[in-house]
Amino acid sequence: MSTILSSDLYSTSIVRLMRILCGLGIFKEVSVATFESTPLAKAYATGSPFKQIAIHLASHAPIAALMPNYFAEKGYNSPNDTFDGPFQYALSTKQHYFDWVASDPRLQHAFNTVMSTCPGNRGQDWFEFYPVEEKLRVSTPSDVLIVDVGGNIGEDLAQPEVIEAMDHDFFSPQPVKGAKAYYLRLVLHDWPDKQAKLILGHLRNAMTPGSVLLINETLVPESGVPLYDAWMDMTMLAVFSSLNRTETQFRELLGSVGFEVINVWKPEVAVPGSTALFEAVVQ
Repeated sequence: MSTILSSDLYSTSIVRLMRILCGLGIFKEVSVATFESTPLAKAYATGSPFKQIAIHLASHAPIAALMPNYFAEKGYNSPNDTFDGPFQYALSTKQHYFDWVASDPRLQHAFNTVMSTCPGNRGQDWFEFYPVEEKLRVSTPSDVLIVDVGGNIGEDLAQPEVIEAMDHDFFSPQPVKGAKAYYLRLVLHDWPDKQAKLILGHLRNAMTPGSVLLINETLVPESGVPLYDAWMDMTMLAVFSSLNRTETQFRELLGSVGFEVINVWKPEVAVPGSTALFEAVVQ
């Protein structure tokens, strides 16, 4: 229980803030300027991932606040360059969002926490609805089976326990040639078509006739888009000048850089955050 003492109780900033927290059910006021935490407050305590989620989302607030100004000045079209969009406009920076976050350890920690927490709500893993044993085979043990492009610490491929980590900038040529599969999970939604085509082009150039491209991404319905998907799409617009794509948009993007989609694999039950798996080959 916390009691706030002041000669002007009702004008102190902490009391005014506590009123909001009481309205949200995080605290309750038990007497004048005396507050007691509720069970919900534990979600925001030190060590809780919800605290980091709040910090991460709060970092987007200046972008959202200035988006009307951005569109009024730039024109009411979707931005198409990840280095010149609402984020750069709002923060008056030329940095990419990822570089900006990396310059602040507090924000980087919050970002990493959110990215490691969100996958728990994505539904089925791709290898649960994609016929891995049938599709992903190599001729000899020395052949490379799968390259996880932009896979961070390799969470998606951790279960096989045969991972070799490599530093690589996916805007430069892919160093591993002729792998059976090149896999990207939730990479392309961070990049508008301008930059996504560069990433895909390097993969196309590394692939051989027996290679396959696997893209594991959130799939936006062509119509009747749920609020969660619409909200995440706007987040991509604000932060990265990018988008969460529909199947049509993915097919157009892949076709523009020389890929043919041969199948789109989907989970049996879709939940908010579910992903589909695009299987494509070089045309």
